[in-house]
Amino acid sequence: MTDRATEPPPGPAGGPRRWREAAEEALYGPGGFFVRHAPAAHFRTSVHASPLFAGAVAELLRRVDEVLGQPAELALIDYGAGRGELLTGVLAALPALPGGLATRVRPHAVERAPRPEGLDPAVAWSAEPPRGAVGLLFANEWLDDIPVDIAETGGDGVPRYVLVDAGGAEYLGEPVTGEDAGWLARWWPLPPGPGLRAEIGRPRDAAWARAVSCLERGLAVAVDYAHIRAARPPLGTLTGYRDGREVRPVPDGRCDLTAHVALDACAAEAERTGAGGTGPGLPLSQREALRALGVSGARPPLALASRDPAGYVRLLSRAGEAAELTDPAGLGSFTWLFQPRGASLPPPWGVRGETGDRPSG
Repeated sequence: MTDRATEPPPGPAGGPRRWREAAEEALYGPGGFFVRHAPAAHFRTSVHASPLFAGAVAELLRRVDEVLGQPAELALIDYGAGRGELLTGVLAALPALPGGLATRVRPHAVERAPRPEGLDPAVAWSAEPPRGAVGLLFANEWLDDIPVDIAETGGDGVPRYVLVDAGGAEYLGEPVTGEDAGWLARWWPLPPGPGLRAEIGRPRDAAWARAVSCLERGLAVAVDYAHIRAARPPLGTLTGYRDGREVRPVPDGRCDLTAHVALDACAAEAERTGAGGTGPGLPLSQREALRALGVSGARPPLALASRDPAGYVRLLSRAGEAAELTDPAGLGSFTWLFQPRGASLPPPWGVRGETGDRPSG
């Protein structure tokens, strides 16, 4: 941490303030990062890495459809849709799937940025989700961009809010109190040593619970870099991204500001507020989830190279893309949180037995 002080110096309006407020303006305010920039221009997600990712989401949608009894209209809600890349990919994959999905799916993008030009007119676009939907809600790298306050233990061992100015200089402010202190005690307790940090995830918990509640029946899935209570990073994870590179987090609107997600806390809040309709969350690694949905990095048999050279090259390329998506040292380390609402989990998790470790509370 740089420019250390226990209290910020006096200054005009717009000086040091809590990270949540500063990041909210820098990302989503007038001229904010996500208002002015397409995410794909600055960082590469699984959606951009390979069409296999959208194909896997399409297969998951098919399985959710079966669990729901193949309703006349099936919602596909992309939460934090960026420029609609995932929905575009899923719609392209649907005609190859059975069950008439292509004619029954109602795609809906939830995004604060304006609707991009050229998007399929079948895709509804709004800043707020539809209500009473039946189907699949998918939030890929959305929660990590919901701003949160940062806490750090001072020299007295007391967790204090971290304040930041427009240039990225940080200062320790008032002690963390109230509901934020309660959240820290339950989900990210800080030892008394100075300099230890936590990201107070209450806004993300509430946002995830609201998102899940837009479903009447179906499955909500959040995909993000994540951690659980038993293994929180001692110095936090706040960072910035610009032009495909990790940079110092500065709330000036010129970079993404992101931090990993306490998905166990999000899952618990959605279940707590779900009035009995929301089941417990099931976390899986992306590697595990994609493999269960048919994405394999296995190389094609070498004998195919002599019989069908072009087919061999296509399958080899597909295997390389699958390997990138499932690499445990890269994209495969993302966590998928499955949260059912008014329905059972799709197979293999809800029929042949659930896998993975549930979030600990």
